[in-house]
Amino acid sequence: MPPPADIVKVAIEWPDAFPKLMEIDQKKPLSAIIKEVCEGWSLGSHEHFALQLADGTRYYITEKNRNDIKNGSILRLTTSPSLSASQLHERIQSSSMDAKLEALKDLASASRDITFAQEFINLDGISLLTQMVESGTERYQKLQKIMKPCFGDLLSFTLTAFVELMDHGIVSWDTFSVAFIKKIASYVNKSAMDAAVLQRSLAILESMVLNSQDLYQKVAQEITIGQLIPHLQCADQDIQTYTVAVINALFLKAPEEKRQEMAHILAQKQLRSIILSNIIRSNQPINDEMAHQLYVLQVLTFNLLEDRMMTKMDPQDQAQRDIIFELRRIAFDVECDSNNSGSIEKRKSMYTRDYKKLGFINHVNPAVDFTQIPPGMLALDNMLYFAKHHQDAYIRMVLENSSREDKHECPFGRSSIELTKMLCEILRVGELPSENCHDFHPMFFTHDRSFEEFFCICIQLLNKTWKEMRATSEDFNKVMQVVREQIMRTLTHKPNSLDQFKSRLQNMSYTEILKIRQSERMNQEDFQSRPIVELREKIQPEIMELIKQQRLNRLCEGTCFKKTNNRRKPDKYWYCRLSPNHKVLHYGDLEESPQGEVPFDSLQDKLPVVEMKAVVTGKDCPHMKEKGALKQSKEWLELAFSVLYESDEYLNFMAPDKHEYCVWTDGLNALLGKEMTSEYTKADMDTLLSMEMKLRLLDLENIQIPEAPPPIPKEPSNYDFVYDCN
Repeated sequence: MPPPADIVKVAIEWPDAFPKLMEIDQKKPLSAIIKEVCEGWSLGSHEHFALQLADGTRYYITEKNRNDIKNGSILRLTTSPSLSASQLHERIQSSSMDAKLEALKDLASASRDITFAQEFINLDGISLLTQMVESGTERYQKLQKIMKPCFGDLLSFTLTAFVELMDHGIVSWDTFSVAFIKKIASYVNKSAMDAAVLQRSLAILESMVLNSQDLYQKVAQEITIGQLIPHLQCADQDIQTYTVAVINALFLKAPEEKRQEMAHILAQKQLRSIILSNIIRSNQPINDEMAHQLYVLQVLTFNLLEDRMMTKMDPQDQAQRDIIFELRRIAFDVECDSNNSGSIEKRKSMYTRDYKKLGFINHVNPAVDFTQIPPGMLALDNMLYFAKHHQDAYIRMVLENSSREDKHECPFGRSSIELTKMLCEILRVGELPSENCHDFHPMFFTHDRSFEEFFCICIQLLNKTWKEMRATSEDFNKVMQVVREQIMRTLTHKPNSLDQFKSRLQNMSYTEILKIRQSERMNQEDFQSRPIVELREKIQPEIMELIKQQRLNRLCEGTCFKKTNNRRKPDKYWYCRLSPNHKVLHYGDLEESPQGEVPFDSLQDKLPVVEMKAVVTGKDCPHMKEKGALKQSKEWLELAFSVLYESDEYLNFMAPDKHEYCVWTDGLNALLGKEMTSEYTKADMDTLLSMEMKLRLLDLENIQIPEAPPPIPKEPSNYDFVYDCN
């Protein structure tokens, strides 16, 4: 019989005393348990004490999180959060430099705990920290030359504590003064500043900008792009990441009318080339957070095109009409000399003929073609850029198609408009950046006019694909589908430059696309005939049962899991395995990662399968709901799962990798009689089902399978042909 669920066996430490082994009754109030512990060591004033986890997190045990205590946990008796907060509040105001530094160091560590943070904030602790930043450190400025390391540490711990306290979301960002913002900005603006101070200052500025429109205005007045640029040229990728994050925040929160102005300043300061040389092409690998910030910058840059994309052309605007005239002039320059001669009707006829050659839908008034939004005026901008900056390719494309008489001409105007619309969809122009995406493309950081150059490459690809397909106007949509596929498949390779993108597109011909499509169809075995569908449906339950047995067999082998903390890497282990009769989960703590399977007799704890109620994953897990846990990376959330059993108790897991996560969640769901829904189950089902289908259809190769079964023949008039072999 397992021990009662409400009783937890723990060890409790107290300085200069032997640890006390005791059983905690989770039904008793926490204050009563603390009183009992204090009386055991003859300590009075038990209300001034609390229990903490004895690991590196040092998180306080509260009524909210006490159910997370497991058998074998090591706790420590310590001062209560309120008393600890009061003591630290007093210590950080010490006149002694060394005492102040030690107190701030302790505060930076303690502030990670939300229980302590709440108590310290209640003492107006954040105001005290901001006052220290604004004026309290001024008296040490004179000592900075002779005590520079100490001064840097003092400020670093002050800002670290401030960031940790604000991360809990208890205090609004709108409460800070201009003096505080100026002081934080001054740390960023200084050319020589301690790396830790600079990093935390950048993090504070980013949070201010993102959390308050009012603070954005104040920060924007104190920080210029020119002051941020030098931080991108340092070797510390963390500082580079925070710098790009601040630039993105300023970009994102800027009013629409100021974004173009800010983009112009970024171009003047050569932000793109600095990022390209110091980050993208540096020797350091780009981490996930930097990749995300570069993706955000890429999205925000392309979003500057949204205004032109959503602007219709005014057919009566002469300046806009002149752009179309310029397209005509560049393409048909030789014929322009005679354009001014003859009657108005003759000139109109000539214009109509030329606009038809240029591939516009409306030959009489091409301006009407640009009234569709999207792509609006952005398409005309792209066409003019192509005509001016790639003039030879533009003239060759127009003249080549205008001289054809076989109805296979590629309409440049219509193609450019639809292609611009397609590129905006691919790059999601106008959409806000995703919070978890890291999909930036290095090639867009290699040119100041990357979108226009991207268009120029793709319009030439479209013309090439049109010829390869020998398309006519009726095939326009088919060509656009092929071109989209060519572009999307090439972008997945993340080419490092536009030239490399262009080179890869040359290999992605229409013939190659057909081969890829055919290969994918063969691999997927996507047969749609009714007999094949019925056969798949018949086989599927057998395959699913096979996968289920494999998952349960893996649970019987067992897995070693790491015990995780919110603020540091896991360093303790526990093991869990399913009994061969599939009726009990055996688990227990280990000192180190085992080599091979762990025997059942060494696993002290048991959980009968009949007591299991449900399996929850990700953010729904109890150990992922805490504030500190939510700050962990997305990868941690994707590996967490918990088993709910009697009286709302949980057994919490953190899988070592994605494969083990899928195996265990599938196996546990199978034990509960629920559907196995992991991505590995889907992949295994597709693989095994495809193999089984191929085996069963092997003898039917090159034989056409009819849609309907053959008719059953009539019974014979007699059965004389039947004879007994014996």
